[in-house]
Amino acid sequence: MRLLVIHGPNLNLLGTREPQIYGTQSLTDVDARLAQEAVALGVEVVCVQHNAEGAIIDELHAARGRFDGIALNPGAYTHYSYAIRDAVASIGVPTVELHLSNLYARAQHEPFRAISVVAPACRGTVAGFGIESYVLALRALTSLLGA
Repeated sequence: MRLLVIHGPNLNLLGTREPQIYGTQSLTDVDARLAQEAVALGVEVVCVQHNAEGAIIDELHAARGRFDGIALNPGAYTHYSYAIRDAVASIGVPTVELHLSNLYARAQHEPFRAISVVAPACRGTVAGFGIESYVLALRALTSLLGA
């Protein structure tokens, strides 16, 4: 089983970007944790990061026929990218949306975070568990796909 992990905008700054929200682990740390989990699950994981909306859409389109499932952290595009939502819906690859922080708790101070336009096209959403959100998303995908 092949799984694709797409890290969205600004995630390349993990570890230094608002550590009180996103933690102190870097994107390299996240990818290393995912590689470790992939071995435990007996799956192959490929991780990519893009800041540009179009690059994320291109990555989603290219996943058809190459990956069995996708774990997607769309970052701020979560709240307004109907283009990413439509790409997820169009490709027919089971996708789990994930977030390091709890969007709904943050929505108390940043109301725009209360809505994900991407979530309705996904099989599920994992949020609020820091780096473990990625691990939980991988586990969910392997369970959904019957591994």
